[in-house]
Amino acid sequence: MEEKYLTQEGLDKLKKELERLKKDERIKVAEELKTAISFGDLSENAAYDDAKENQAQLEARIIEVEKLIHNAKVIKHNKKGWVEVGSMVTLNDGKKENTYQIVGEEEANPLENRISFKSPLGAAMINKPEGAKIKIQTPKGTIEYKILKIN
Repeated sequence: MEEKYLTQEGLDKLKKELERLKKDERIKVAEELKTAISFGDLSENAAYDDAKENQAQLEARIIEVEKLIHNAKVIKHNKKGWVEVGSMVTLNDGKKENTYQIVGEEEANPLENRISFKSPLGAAMINKPEGAKIKIQTPKGTIEYKILKIN
């Protein structure tokens, strides 16, 4: 499996999620199963079927999170003044300024201005210096940005 780029914060969140899934959620699902089994005949027991489905989804998520943690590569900044995964980048499109954090795919959340380094905007910024201009093709046409600041 390929490396997954994560910030230290993202890795810590995954570890907390895994702990919660293994402890709290497994107990909750076990209680659901126990209750459903107490209803009797399992062949026509919708509660039992739902509980088994919840258990399967939970175990699948646990496996997924364990793989992410195992394959995580924590982002470290190496080149000051250049955009890298983990950088906070302030852009200006001629009308307004926006600041984005460049993150791995697993942590991307456009609503929080956290964009993947594989997204069109993220890919255009990677390895660019402060002051560089970049162009992005969008459905509405080409947008040009200037990299104002990199942290």
